[in-house]
Amino acid sequence: MKGLILSGGAGTRLRPLTHTRAKQLVPIANKPVLFYGIEDMAAAGITDIAIVVGDTHQEIRDAVGDGSRFGVSATYIRQEAPMGLAHCVLVARDFLGDDCFVMYLGDNMLEQGLAEFVAQFDGEREQGSGHSQAQILLTPVENPSSFGVAELGPDGDVVNLVEKPADPPSDLALVGVYIFDSSIHDAVAAIEPSARGELEITDAIDWLIQNGHRVSHRMLDGWWIDTGKKDPLLECNRLVLDTLARRVDGAVDDASKVEGRVVVSEGAKIVNSTVRGPAVIGANTRIENTFIGPYTSIGDECVISDAELDHSVVLEGCRIDGISRITDSLIGQHVQVTQSPERRPVSRLMLGDHSHLELG
Repeated sequence: MKGLILSGGAGTRLRPLTHTRAKQLVPIANKPVLFYGIEDMAAAGITDIAIVVGDTHQEIRDAVGDGSRFGVSATYIRQEAPMGLAHCVLVARDFLGDDCFVMYLGDNMLEQGLAEFVAQFDGEREQGSGHSQAQILLTPVENPSSFGVAELGPDGDVVNLVEKPADPPSDLALVGVYIFDSSIHDAVAAIEPSARGELEITDAIDWLIQNGHRVSHRMLDGWWIDTGKKDPLLECNRLVLDTLARRVDGAVDDASKVEGRVVVSEGAKIVNSTVRGPAVIGANTRIENTFIGPYTSIGDECVISDAELDHSVVLEGCRIDGISRITDSLIGQHVQVTQSPERRPVSRLMLGDHSHLELG
């Protein structure tokens, strides 16, 4: 089985941060979102992976390389314009051949791995007749009109699939992970663009159903988050930080406290400060006269002094100095946040790379 990871979107909902970086490389607990998907593929035994890329192709290539450090072989496929998920299958036809494959949205995060999802599909095929040509992952949601929605028949197979319906047939939304056999290539070639001008994967799967192919499902175990907006990204950071084991590889002076599940990376220095976990401090970062509260990720090579932060993600190379409190914030690379003469008690920020902000 092969893997197809979709990483070509423009990330408009995370601007201004994504004006200067790929949304799939925004970090969760100091690791790019895309890397979690690649690692999940490898853990499920999928080692031949293609990554569909767009305008940020070079940045993604530089970050992932040939895939060997993840235990996979990475191929890159250029999508010239964001023309839909089914279009990604279309442009990946030569790579996929007639093999079954897992398709994974590169900005999604799942609590569960892929191994059981893949094993269910493979197990059915090994049993012979009656196996499915596609398998989707579903989860109940409160607002199904915002998602692709599945309707199940009495035997549990998917009998109807519709994208963002005004009158949803169920509350079961598609999670951004799918398994297909080679039948999907006929489907993506047969469908027409939707009203928004894209080839929808929901239309392709529905084509399979209407043409007599079996589409099975598995219910999601645990949480699923689309990290394409600030608040869900911060929530995802919180959930992943909750799974960390304490590790202190950097230096912590006698005047400092490191409490709870905290990762202090190699080369980091904690000086006269408190870090209260769960939190992660990146390599070669200096924290001085500062309080770092729970659910905070600080990237590499940062300097944070005379400040208070919690429930935030700070990317590499930032300098934050003299800020009374920052919370619920996403701060891009090489940002400077400094104190101005007038001060306010709390700040909520979303700053793109190389910003320079003075706070009152």
